[in-house]
Amino acid sequence: MKLKTRVYIDGYNLYYGRLKGTPFKWLNVHALVFNQILPSALLREGEHQCTFEAHEPAINYFTAVISEKAARDKDSVSSQATYHSALRNHLKNNIEIINGYYSIAKTEAWQVDPIDEDTWPKNCNKVKIWKIEEKKSDVNLSLQAYHDSITGQIDHAVFITNDTDIAPSLSMIKQNTDVKIGLIIPSDKTRNPNKELVDLADWKRTYITDAELQSSQLPRVIQGKRKANSKPISWYPYPMELQKIIEAAKSVKPKIGMLFKWMEAPCEYLNGEKPIELINTEQGCKQVLDYINVYVKQNK
Repeated sequence: MKLKTRVYIDGYNLYYGRLKGTPFKWLNVHALVFNQILPSALLREGEHQCTFEAHEPAINYFTAVISEKAARDKDSVSSQATYHSALRNHLKNNIEIINGYYSIAKTEAWQVDPIDEDTWPKNCNKVKIWKIEEKKSDVNLSLQAYHDSITGQIDHAVFITNDTDIAPSLSMIKQNTDVKIGLIIPSDKTRNPNKELVDLADWKRTYITDAELQSSQLPRVIQGKRKANSKPISWYPYPMELQKIIEAAKSVKPKIGMLFKWMEAPCEYLNGEKPIELINTEQGCKQVLDYINVYVKQNK
């Protein structure tokens, strides 16, 4: 049986559950689900094992634009915008990005007692804090998935999240439709899956591996209608080392595009390896930088 499949991604949950602090943020979410995870998912209908076919838009990606007021990294806002633009340009009709928003407000909260951390909140002091919340993403995801299910657009809904807030939507889908539910927990096996979500799923995957993420990266540059979208420097495994390479090569490769074109080809002076692959390790970055420094010195 072929099941019309659509994927509903909680972008905030995916990022903080699996991508933050990794070199895999430049992620092709369509390839991750349909090429890496779904082929190993087991779902049977009677005597037949089901297969899954993407139903346009195959990916519904729910997120919120980062606020400059709360962003810790100076390039967070631009990097997110570049990534979303890259997804749209690369996946075209196979993705729809639905934005909520960030709420930033001052409020009061009970401070944990520094002497006795088990002191109940009612006996603690209140302090003023900034409260930062992503708004509407859970609601948008829940409503969209339920709408697609009851209108017969899909046979199979796959959710990438570990957020219990969407449990009522999954429950209503189970009660009112024949749509099958798949659940992918954005974790490296260190997060416990939410039992309420797991109990509502027809199949589940409680982790995403590094190998699957590595195999599902977008091309470094994706051409858009007006300009190209390039993977942000800060999203490489060793961004500071890469920046040193860029600076060192400026006299011979003044444009970053020229440098990356060289890096994407095998280099005989680096044992035939591609510099772009070497920079995935700290030692590889050093090899590339050392070679560039020698080359620049010899060609002054």
